[in-house]
Amino acid sequence: MSKTLAILGAGHLGQQIAHYAIHDNHYQKVVFFDDFSNESSINGFFVLGNLDDVEKEFKNESFDELIIGIGYKHLEVRKQLFERFIDCIPFGKIIHSTSWIDQTAKVGLGSVIYPMCTIDANSIVSENTILNISCAVAHDTFIGKHCFLSPRVALAGFIIIEELCILGINSTVIDNLTIISKTQIGGGAVVIKNISKSGLYVGNPHKFIR
Repeated sequence: MSKTLAILGAGHLGQQIAHYAIHDNHYQKVVFFDDFSNESSINGFFVLGNLDDVEKEFKNESFDELIIGIGYKHLEVRKQLFERFIDCIPFGKIIHSTSWIDQTAKVGLGSVIYPMCTIDANSIVSENTILNISCAVAHDTFIGKHCFLSPRVALAGFIIIEELCILGINSTVIDNLTIISKTQIGGGAVVIKNISKSGLYVGNPHKFIR
């Protein structure tokens, strides 16, 4: 059965997701919706309109499933769009074929798992979350909705990452910790204690910046 994916946002992240959707054989067609593009097509994929056109085009059977391709600088927008469409349009998900997901792990709708990721037993990646290349999620770890994990993030076991968090490239979180929502962890940071105050944390060990 031929399936068409609609991606909200035709920027670099949306284009990456489109690439994996097609070349890793998750979908047969991709279309974009974007409020800021005047192009009729991008990389060979049609732009069907802006965000206000999404529901109309779904009713016209222009696509089957939806994924949000808006990046880490706009997590609140990702959340708003997910909540806007989740009750009226099916969300898809992409788990790249080179990633290993334990059979007891769960990945929520709207999420994208990039190549070479590992998600171990009993872990949960919640809805509308992105794991970039080579992330490692150990057993019994929970990642909340609308999060963005940069390449090579390493999460030990029994971690809770609440929603709307950004973890920078090569950051590490040791086991049995909780990171509160709306927290950003800088690249290469090592988190060694619970984070209960939202903000930006960098360094090894991590320190609050602002």
